[in-house]
Amino acid sequence: MGIRTVRRGEVAGRIRQADIQRVREQIDIADVISERVTLRNAGGGNQMGLCPFHDERSPSFNVTPARGVYHCFGCGVGGDAITFLMEADGLSFAEAVERLAAKAGFQVTYEDDAGRRSSPRHKPGQRQRLLDINSTATEFFQQHLTAPDASIAREFLTGRGFGKDAAEHFGCGFAPDSWDALTKHLRAKGFSADDITAAGLAKPARTGNLIDRFRQRLIWPIRDTSGATIGFGGRKLSDDDPGPKYLNTPETPLYKKSQVLYGIDLARKHIAHSGRVAIVEGYTDVMAAHLAGVPVAVATCGTAFGSEHIRLLRRFLFDSDSYTGEIIFTFDGDEAGMRAARKAFQGDQQFIANTFVAITPDGMDPCELRQNKGDQAVHDLIASREALAKFVLDNEIQKHDLDTPEGRTHAQQAVVPILGALKSGVYQNDYVKTIAAAVGADEADLKRAVRNARHGQGARPESSTTRRPTHQTDPVIAQAQREALKLALQNPALAGPYFDEVDSTVYTEGQYRVIREAIARAGGAGSAATAGANWASEVVAACDDMAASALVNELVVEPLFIDSAPDHHYVQRLLAQIQRPVVARDVEEMKQRLKRVNPSNDQEEYMRLFGELVAAEKQLRALRDKASD
Repeated sequence: MGIRTVRRGEVAGRIRQADIQRVREQIDIADVISERVTLRNAGGGNQMGLCPFHDERSPSFNVTPARGVYHCFGCGVGGDAITFLMEADGLSFAEAVERLAAKAGFQVTYEDDAGRRSSPRHKPGQRQRLLDINSTATEFFQQHLTAPDASIAREFLTGRGFGKDAAEHFGCGFAPDSWDALTKHLRAKGFSADDITAAGLAKPARTGNLIDRFRQRLIWPIRDTSGATIGFGGRKLSDDDPGPKYLNTPETPLYKKSQVLYGIDLARKHIAHSGRVAIVEGYTDVMAAHLAGVPVAVATCGTAFGSEHIRLLRRFLFDSDSYTGEIIFTFDGDEAGMRAARKAFQGDQQFIANTFVAITPDGMDPCELRQNKGDQAVHDLIASREALAKFVLDNEIQKHDLDTPEGRTHAQQAVVPILGALKSGVYQNDYVKTIAAAVGADEADLKRAVRNARHGQGARPESSTTRRPTHQTDPVIAQAQREALKLALQNPALAGPYFDEVDSTVYTEGQYRVIREAIARAGGAGSAATAGANWASEVVAACDDMAASALVNELVVEPLFIDSAPDHHYVQRLLAQIQRPVVARDVEEMKQRLKRVNPSNDQEEYMRLFGELVAAEKQLRALRDKASD
């Protein structure tokens, strides 16, 4: 029997079970996952990386190639290679099997309900249709690069040091000077007008007809980490073209510019191997760097380097507490470059890896540097990198006249917030010493100012009337703890059945925990009916802390943070919010314990811990669901 593949609008049809089994046997799941995640040996035949489905700082995504399965101990996802493609790319079961079968070098066979072989009858999902359109468009552009009217594009490439082999390696093409040449070609291949528009390759004209987005432009295909084309970038070649110098695919279901890095398909293995990535500015800079022997270069596509790019790169850098790599930004030494460096420094705090900056000489970008001074100059540019923090600090100090007391004071004031933002305390101390000497400041005074700046981030002044928590609990969680106590004191009949089941260990604030323990000593909220109007007084009497007693009297009359009458869903949501961080910490501790157990040496202990972890993860997911209701 085969497995039915009726999903997402597909008609009935089966892929032969033998073909599905063949995919599972022939596909190396580590190869599939490595297109999106750098995996490292974790012992016992397992591999580990940073999860592609949620952001994490310690790797908890485990792959077992021998069994063909993966599991993330952080977010709980798991499955085989087929499941991975379905989750990562939004494919149907049939589409995932077909893609993996093609990777293994064979074509799947379908059969009807009677077991007779038949042609595939499922309709590809939108993602697959758009990938097919982009693949066809790539071939169209590449074929036109050799046409007579594409001489202007070929001259552009050769003028920058890129020959035929380079153009083919990077997939360069040419969009002819025609209103609808590509659209007609795609329609002739059977693609619909809606899908062509959805792919961002054409747009409606005033007449209602579709016109090509890219015309008379040098074209670069923009690919995802697996090498699939998801969009295009086009460079203007004629002064008569009124459009922008560079034109990219608009936002589509495939192409999200904030998540795209040009060259990542070619660079990812080199990034994983070397633990280094170079961020350059454009398509030709990526080409120049790779051809010069720096194959770790990537570039953003029409947008600034941001948090989504960081998240993508962290997975390939294996950017975790156990491994540290290098991120090298290349900038011009002008004011615009300095602004870019400051922005990069802000993003630096999301990396564990070390971040550097390489300033291009004489305002030349890597492409111009290669043209004028050769491949070695590009190597030297990367080798000349300096710490991004040092570059930002030095640049800030240079703005001030250190020969005057006023200038030294202003310089010190300017660097304090930068020093306070440094992610490493060791580096911070080193820089404090260096900067203090540079600006003539007292080291102890500067260190105190930095410490105050660091602790002051996001801080709110205390209020004696609200008695806000004194140590750093998430404000949302702290508010949920306060609200739960108010409900137990003001409406014990509603809160009692749920409130009493959650003990004081989840109340992380000192005064709140004291009050929760006093409620328990008073018999619990569920017994408040027998106390009647004296319920709050009994809780006060059970408090062994005067400040907590005063806070009980305050909570009894403080309004709830809900406009309507509270119900049991509201109580459960609050208690789930309170418990979630505690259970999350338990899960993290279990994961660390599990990592220390070698399943080959102590399989019983490994499976026991694994069972506890699965149960805790299940509890955590349930709490997350309740907290978001």
